[in-house]
Amino acid sequence: MNAASPNESATQASPAAEHELWKIHLGELDEKMGVKIVEESVERVVATMPVEGNRQSFGLLHGGASLAVGEAVGSWAAVIHASTMGKTAVGVDVSATHHRSAREGQVTITATPIHLGGTLTTHEVVIANEAGQRLCTMRITNLLMRRHK
Repeated sequence: MNAASPNESATQASPAAEHELWKIHLGELDEKMGVKIVEESVERVVATMPVEGNRQSFGLLHGGASLAVGEAVGSWAAVIHASTMGKTAVGVDVSATHHRSAREGQVTITATPIHLGGTLTTHEVVIANEAGQRLCTMRITNLLMRRHK
């Protein structure tokens, strides 16, 4: 699936107009997990993932799958912000609290900024079920650095 375009307000709000916003590219694990991009901007990144294919041996959504997708979505959000300055981002810290699980359906993963700096970003990542119930809350911090060519 092609990634959604950043919304126009994110593009207009970019502090450095000469830098193009980075577009999300799914990695091999993202594809195997069935991740789909719904929205991507500096303000918010939203993705979905099916529970089926991402369950552990007891039939529940695997906590590791939640961490993997949450870290990906939070990191994508950080890289989009970093791209407005001609930089990239690397994860330095991630923590998660699992509130409940899911056995079926689809989860929605939403990353929103807590802090968007020139050196560090911190995002809250919420994973919710189809009823909108929070399954997992994550916080990810990324270090912004210059791009290596």
